[in-house]
Amino acid sequence: MAGDEHLRLFCALTLPGAVVDGIARWQARELRGGRVVPAANLHVTLAFLGRRPAGDLPLVAGALREAAGGAAGLRLRLDRYREGRSVGMLTFDDAGGRATALAEALQEALGRLGLYRREQRPWLPHVTVLRFRDRPRLHPALPDLPEVVPSDAAVFISRLRPAGAEYESVETVALGG
Repeated sequence: MAGDEHLRLFCALTLPGAVVDGIARWQARELRGGRVVPAANLHVTLAFLGRRPAGDLPLVAGALREAAGGAAGLRLRLDRYREGRSVGMLTFDDAGGRATALAEALQEALGRLGLYRREQRPWLPHVTVLRFRDRPRLHPALPDLPEVVPSDAAVFISRLRPAGAEYESVETVALGG
């Protein structure tokens, strides 16, 4: 990548395969009225940076490594299905607050580097499962998911395509060092 190229970047927790498979089966059964997010794109966003110069990628990866080094024992429990303006999501309770602490540490590190501006609303652990133009107002039964225990996080490039975004993991780090 050229240093003057721009990339859409975000950092996220990756999900265990059993969780991804469970969500994908549930999506096929329960979700209508929009575009289902492909299994390969399911994740829990920690920080969305948006369009950044490619030269920022090493700084973003370093901030993620720093924040993830102190993060271990994250446990997320499925809470509910919720719809926003343009997305349907599964939200999670953050047992012990460790995922929230990780997100805040990462966002703070990225902010110190001038790469990220924190949102006004608090971070919410969630997986986007559906995208739509008109809210379908679904009330699906929840998927039968085990407790989510992520073991790593990654920096992703998001490429917008006519059929939807494609995500590419460019740096993965283990939680807890």
